[in-house]
Amino acid sequence: MDKQPKYRQVADALRREIDSGTYAPGARLPSESDLMKRFDASRNTVRNGLNLLVSQGLISSSQGLGYEVRSHEVFKLNASRFENLDFPQNGDAYNTDVTSVGRRPHQTFRVEMSPASEDVAERLKIDAGSTTVLRFCHRFVDDVPWSTQATWYPGWLVEQSPRLSQPGDIEEGTTRYLTAHGIEQVGYFDEIATRMPTPEEARLLEIGAGVPVLLWTRTGYSEDRPIRCTVTTFRGDLNQMTYEIGSLSGREENEPQ
Repeated sequence: MDKQPKYRQVADALRREIDSGTYAPGARLPSESDLMKRFDASRNTVRNGLNLLVSQGLISSSQGLGYEVRSHEVFKLNASRFENLDFPQNGDAYNTDVTSVGRRPHQTFRVEMSPASEDVAERLKIDAGSTTVLRFCHRFVDDVPWSTQATWYPGWLVEQSPRLSQPGDIEEGTTRYLTAHGIEQVGYFDEIATRMPTPEEARLLEIGAGVPVLLWTRTGYSEDRPIRCTVTTFRGDLNQMTYEIGSLSGREENEPQ
């Protein structure tokens, strides 16, 4: 088996040291000259390795100042509480989760009528190609791209809840809005997957080559049928999802203070 190119060996070694904490967030990496000596490599090889880490969002470069490890503050999302109406909310679920940890939310919206793809139609139990309302959000945390979220609602639902098809935010969140109109989400089915981003996803989320996206598909149900399908696409390097299932009293008692 052929060895990896030398520049990738440089990048992999530095990545391991960043991951292990040898170079903490905010720390400056050794100069190109020092790295050339360490790896017995040309300046172009070292630069290619460093540029690979730049493209992956691990380090940043400043002219005349060298390379610095980027600070990545991971956002932890409790997926089992997300959209749970039993918990106090400050606006919709996204605003609630972001503001509750002292961070700043911002999002933009697009609303359009869209034919259901095969995947969406299967989840919503409607015919492929039939009309749905697509509500698309581009979400930020502290002005850093956090996720995109696409939610499809079946056409029949719009007759009972017309605001779904209107532009702009539904301040209280669509789950609360639908509940107020007699359409209660009583359960959901989640699917979690990872893959590399499409060019459009990489552009919207400002991620470079080598950074995957986390896909969270949630299908929400009323008592008798599906009422929405939501696909949230997260930056893989800035997000962590957790779930709470059953009693966690033992965890609360033993958590470090």
